[in-house]
Amino acid sequence: MEPRSCDTFVALPPATVKNRIIFGKNSDRLCDEVQEVVYFPAAVHDNLRGHLKCTYIEIDQVRETYAVVLSRPAWLWGAEMGANEHGVCIGNEAVWGREEVCDKEALLGMDLVRLGLERADTAEKALDVIVDLLEKYGQGGNCSEGGMAFSYHNSFLIADRNEAWILETAGKYWAAEKVHEGVRNISNQLSITTKIDREHPDMRNYAKQKGWWDGKKEFDFAATYSYIDTTKMTVSPGRYCEGYKLLNKHKDPKLHLGLWICMSRSRAV
Repeated sequence: MEPRSCDTFVALPPATVKNRIIFGKNSDRLCDEVQEVVYFPAAVHDNLRGHLKCTYIEIDQVRETYAVVLSRPAWLWGAEMGANEHGVCIGNEAVWGREEVCDKEALLGMDLVRLGLERADTAEKALDVIVDLLEKYGQGGNCSEGGMAFSYHNSFLIADRNEAWILETAGKYWAAEKVHEGVRNISNQLSITTKIDREHPDMRNYAKQKGWWDGKKEFDFAATYSYIDTTKMTVSPGRYCEGYKLLNKHKDPKLHLGLWICMSRSRAV
């Protein structure tokens, strides 16, 4: 079998040398899809009555957007990964679970990556941007060029020079986990379990209404919103588990992994 992998990781001190934060992502988009790395400069938008055209829908524009470097499929507006002038990096992954995926055209997860980068100067502010837009406009639409239908929910790894956040979604519902130190990875599955630092205000009530959670046992986001046995998540075969083991094997000052972006707390390198 040819290797296929769509995974994102971050490594923070003390797992890295010289207080660096390392962010990396690889993608398994279709082999005949044109990929490009593009730069968009910072801009001030005076006409706030105008709208911003994303891949499928138009949304409200903001007064100021930051400079970004993006890696993206050429046919869409958003991006699979990128970084902005303030050192914020975001990568996304396709995820599926109990909540039905919406085929209706809305914001793609890749649109949300670019919007978070253009509108936020810290990782947590990017999280705020994404969840606010998710609540207002929703996520959905075909994520593939051409006739093949391919839709999904999204997870995001968001990092800056000080910390990282994992944001995982199911429709408009979401949970977020703050990463202060060490290593963390995401793949094509929900991975936030009981460590939930921020969440959609109705996430737990919705799960109770659907019969996914009894309201008594400890709330586990991945186990509730997907079909994953989270007790075996870090020992069972699969990309998430293999990434978890590899990162933890090397989480010391001699960390040597393929890098996409490397930055220090004080300056980009």
